[in-house]
Amino acid sequence: MKTIGLLGGMSWESTVCYYRAINEGVRKALGGLHSARIVMHSVDFEPLEKLQHEGDWEAVGEMLSQAALSVQSAGADFLVICTNTMHRVTPQVEKAIQIPVLHIADATAEVLVNEGIRTVGLLGTAFTMEQDFYKGRLSESHGLEVLVPNEEDRRIVHQVIYRELCLGQTRSGSKAQYLRIIDELARRGAQAVILGCTEIGLLVTQDDTDVRLFDTTAIHARKAVEYAL
Repeated sequence: MKTIGLLGGMSWESTVCYYRAINEGVRKALGGLHSARIVMHSVDFEPLEKLQHEGDWEAVGEMLSQAALSVQSAGADFLVICTNTMHRVTPQVEKAIQIPVLHIADATAEVLVNEGIRTVGLLGTAFTMEQDFYKGRLSESHGLEVLVPNEEDRRIVHQVIYRELCLGQTRSGSKAQYLRIIDELARRGAQAVILGCTEIGLLVTQDDTDVRLFDTTAIHARKAVEYAL
């Protein structure tokens, strides 16, 4: 079994889900008292969040590169960055380390393509929905057509993530808004919707809607187990 390197804390609410899902996946595959071989560096999210909203991605990349180096030094065979948005700096992190990075967009796209889905809605932070590092990878590398909410709905999705979900809060009004936005993406032609922020699965699940949902946290964790084994 390979040793999985987790770069977490962004937010820790979703990193908990990674740790649980990966260990459950290894136990299911191997049985008995088996659990995953994991090393983790969990960062303080507050200074990173400020740098995100200031647009200083170079500084974000430097901080995460240093954290990734510590994961590598601890014996990880590959790196899992436990957040969608921070994949914005994956190229910078990859240059700093010698172990591979298991990219969350690639893992998600692989599942979508295997399911025959070609047009997909995307929910996430404003950075993920609006910048090309994520949408572009889905479309250019995997041939997917990606739909995002309108400007006002993108603002709602973004604010709920940072003001509620990252703080461990789930509110019924926010859930209703998300479900409305998911329905609107489906109305526009999305065959499914990517929950493209690792906290969104804390708020909405497949039981809440008939629109197919793809939770990137669960997908990324399953891919990490597959790669480790």
